[in-house]
Amino acid sequence: MSSLPPIFVDLAVILITAGVITVVFKWLKQPLVLGYIVAGFFIGPYFPWFPAVTDESNVHVWSDIGIVFLMFALGLEFSVKKLKRVGATGAITALTELAVMFVAGNTVGHLLGMGTMDCVFLGCMLSISSTTIIIKSFEDLKLKQQRFTGTVTAVLVVEDLIAVLLLVVLSTLSVGKSFDGGELALSMVKLVFFLIVWFTFGIFLIPTFLRWMRRWMTEETLCVVAVGLCFGMVVLAAFAGFSTALGAFVMGAILSETIEADVIHRIITPLKNLFGAVFFVSVGMLVDPGVLVKHWLPIVVIAAVVIVVKSSAATLGILLSGKPLRSAMQGGFCFCQIGEFSFIIAGLGLSFHVINPTLYPIIVSVSILTTFVTPYMIKAGLPAYELIWPKLPNRLKEAMERYSTSGRVTTHEKKLGTFVRKQLTSILLYSAISIALGLLSILLLRPTIDSLFESWGIAQLWGRLLGMMVTLVAMAPFLWALAVKNVSRDRIRKMLHTYNHSQVAVIPLLALRYFIALFMVGWIISRYMHLAAGLVVVAAIVVVAVVLLSRRATNFYNRIEDHFVTNFYGRQAQNSFKIPESLEKNFVMERMTVTPYSPLSGKRLMDSNMRQEYGVNLVSIERAGKVYDLPDKEMLIMPADRLTLLGNEEQLSRVRAAVEVEPDMLIHDHSDNEINTYRLAVGANSHFVGMSIKDSHLMDNFKAMVIAIERGKDYMVNPPANTVFNLGDFVWIVSPLELKVNDLSAPVTDAMAHI
Repeated sequence: MSSLPPIFVDLAVILITAGVITVVFKWLKQPLVLGYIVAGFFIGPYFPWFPAVTDESNVHVWSDIGIVFLMFALGLEFSVKKLKRVGATGAITALTELAVMFVAGNTVGHLLGMGTMDCVFLGCMLSISSTTIIIKSFEDLKLKQQRFTGTVTAVLVVEDLIAVLLLVVLSTLSVGKSFDGGELALSMVKLVFFLIVWFTFGIFLIPTFLRWMRRWMTEETLCVVAVGLCFGMVVLAAFAGFSTALGAFVMGAILSETIEADVIHRIITPLKNLFGAVFFVSVGMLVDPGVLVKHWLPIVVIAAVVIVVKSSAATLGILLSGKPLRSAMQGGFCFCQIGEFSFIIAGLGLSFHVINPTLYPIIVSVSILTTFVTPYMIKAGLPAYELIWPKLPNRLKEAMERYSTSGRVTTHEKKLGTFVRKQLTSILLYSAISIALGLLSILLLRPTIDSLFESWGIAQLWGRLLGMMVTLVAMAPFLWALAVKNVSRDRIRKMLHTYNHSQVAVIPLLALRYFIALFMVGWIISRYMHLAAGLVVVAAIVVVAVVLLSRRATNFYNRIEDHFVTNFYGRQAQNSFKIPESLEKNFVMERMTVTPYSPLSGKRLMDSNMRQEYGVNLVSIERAGKVYDLPDKEMLIMPADRLTLLGNEEQLSRVRAAVEVEPDMLIHDHSDNEINTYRLAVGANSHFVGMSIKDSHLMDNFKAMVIAIERGKDYMVNPPANTVFNLGDFVWIVSPLELKVNDLSAPVTDAMAHI
């Protein structure tokens, strides 16, 4: 025992305690996250009457791994296309809530006498709601099919993305331990640059790699590859100066666009649950009852601010996005808690030693209080609306109704807005890719070429020329795209003629694209050749002109773009057809797996009434690797079938509750044998002597099945139906009936009389 590493004992204590406590919390119908925190308190240093963890450093390493898996799983559920679909509602609500709660958190922190960094971290911790707790509350309250839950889900998607960005911003602030606007702006630019580069190259390379390896992939190897890619991106993010959480989230988001995403999510879930449990237990270990008693006033005040101000801010945000007051109050009242991201943010502050250690148990206590309140606040949304709405002045009601139509814009303004968005997207994307290629060339290619040419005794000038040409050729397709992609001269001329004010935006954007392309070429030449500025500009103009006129560069870029688009829409391409862009806001195509507990399992399509009852259309059924598009109405729905359904968010939420039904109990106890076993002898007077099993009609008369015949020292297991009974045989049969016969020597009618 003395040679056993402490981590084994600690993990035994952690997991056994967490398992017992979470079963109790499940019985109490409370979120499992709270159970993990309570378990952590029991085995922590502040509860001396229970076995405690001996090596906290190892536990914190495991909890860091838990954060990685939590963020990786969150990225797998994230989707750029989903972010686009949630639209303005999610963005406006999340940003409104963030702004209000950041100000409220800072204000409350200063009023309670906290330091500047404590107030900043407090404002960020109060800004992010708990996706886990809200979704769990929807399931417990049977509200997932309600209309307002779609709005809440949209806001949570945006909040998760904001939380990841906050981790980066807070890491930057923590390093400097003070607010530096210039450094913060530089960090945000750096973040955007790396996100674009990672996501672009990830989508271009990783789905292709998985497609090549699919033939040799099993669940085991896919799990190893997925986890390896996750930790590879974690290392890359740390090397670039970002948090490990960001790297895990980015890789999850990249893999979410692959057709393997569903399988990866399923096989990663047990790892996420295990390491996530260790993380939340480690959170509970830091809860000091003495601190809670001493700081009860800040806990109560902060909890009250979260419940009242946060739900009010979310309601305001949903209203500003154009939703009616009823939906706004029902959705806004859901955002009355803080959760896992608050723990991660607090842990970040502790790791950099920029916040007071007492803030951690305070925020955990606030999370516990607000979590208990969440189900009651969700249920209070509709009664609160019914209480307030009749008392509002008519003028205010009319103003709210007019607001939803006030955001309409003219057709010309829409076209101009679309044009500006496309131009800015092109500038941002192709500039980031070009800069990334340039940095790789300057940091890796140039030193390698210099070293090689020096060892070969060749003048360095020729190596620099070679490196410069290789770099410019690699950048050529993207420089072409930066300069002329999405630039239709006829469309621009028509836009300028129809809407005169558009020239204020159109001309500067086009000039900016050309300038950046020239600057990129000049930058590369200057890094390799050290020419005078005038020669750099002249050379840049010449090279850019060649690039623009190069048909090969154009064709090469088109092949790159086609490959990227194919990978990006690979998961969506598995659908039977593509939803037109004009209908994407109204329809969603989603896959669901039929569980054995689903009431639809075993029914014919025509009897399922999915169209009539849920309003969805069944597009295809995937069964055993074969896809049945637009299946026949006589086809049965079987367990493990993957249904591709088409409908809106509300309709899909309703049908999901009928398709993906989980059992109330994971394991059902069948220890009480319901089938009896008998060993019966074939005597000399038995009329079964010489009769076959089939002709004995044991199944018809006794509901009995012969499972074995004992003949001498030999056993015939599962004998065929034409097997003949011999004198002296012992027959093993099973039957659900309580048979009263002792052997088979009596006639069947006499034996039946004893049953």
